[in-house]
Amino acid sequence: MTELIIPAIVCCVVAFFTVYLTIPPLIKYLSKKNLAVRDIHKKGTVMVVRPGGPSLIAGVITSEIVLYSFIPVNEILAIVITSVLAFFVGYIDDRKVMGGWFKPVGLAIAALPIIFLGAYDSDLAFPLFGAVHIPILYFAIIIFMIVITGNTINSIDVANGIASGFMIIAGFSLSASLFIIQNYEMAIASLPLGFIALSFYKYHKIPSKIFPGDSGALTLGAMYGTIAIVGHVEVIAAIALLPAVLNSFLFLASVKKIVDHRELNEKPVELTEDFKLKATNNRRARISLVRLIVAKTPLSEKEVGMVIFKLAIFSGGLAIITAFLMGIKL
Repeated sequence: MTELIIPAIVCCVVAFFTVYLTIPPLIKYLSKKNLAVRDIHKKGTVMVVRPGGPSLIAGVITSEIVLYSFIPVNEILAIVITSVLAFFVGYIDDRKVMGGWFKPVGLAIAALPIIFLGAYDSDLAFPLFGAVHIPILYFAIIIFMIVITGNTINSIDVANGIASGFMIIAGFSLSASLFIIQNYEMAIASLPLGFIALSFYKYHKIPSKIFPGDSGALTLGAMYGTIAIVGHVEVIAAIALLPAVLNSFLFLASVKKIVDHRELNEKPVELTEDFKLKATNNRRARISLVRLIVAKTPLSEKEVGMVIFKLAIFSGGLAIITAFLMGIKL
């Protein structure tokens, strides 16, 4: 364990500062190219540049490649390659709004390197009950996991700072769980995710200077899902992600089809005169986690974010408890 301390420190520092130092020139470049969207939760016409995905994927590549130089295992390569492919899927969608089918199909393809590299264990571990051996079915779980985690982080990107703040909590909860079950190499490989999200949060928090875009959200989601698979903590990872999973489920349950949210005209929340978020009375509008949060009373964007972060902390705590309950070394 002690020999892993230096690689852990180095990859975390590289992850944080790669994002921290590349965001300002990226903001300048995006502003020059007029690649900005309106921040609909602000008074007046406030434009915010996007996507921040290039900085996020740069953080993933540099930190994980540095770590690979210390720990040359296929699991780390799987994290890098799957995250890069997910980034390109999101970047295409950033530049041109694709149909609802595009991101799930693209993320399914992005999951394939995990299979080709053999960076998985077909035993699915559950707390208390132990592991279940499902060699054939597990291929479907790999693809399903990346599609779900990528899209759920994309769907939770609903306001300033929420996607990055959520990933700080979920990412470090996942790292803590991996340390608890003594999967030290994958625990260290997961640490850059939390530091990448933490660095990006500085620019993404209220008031946002940059949005992650689909490329950024899919990068974070795919990296998270890949870590869950190569670290053999799929159930724990799903628990830590529960608020985002619930948001995606509410979306699909109300829309009843796979469609990009930008293709929908009816919004789940509206702005009050004092620029607070309130639930819409439009019955045709989709259900969302934010709509449920503001159903009783309107809340400011910051207040909504704090509620989601509290839910994320609760889910992260449950994930860590689950890691203790598993009580096995994977």
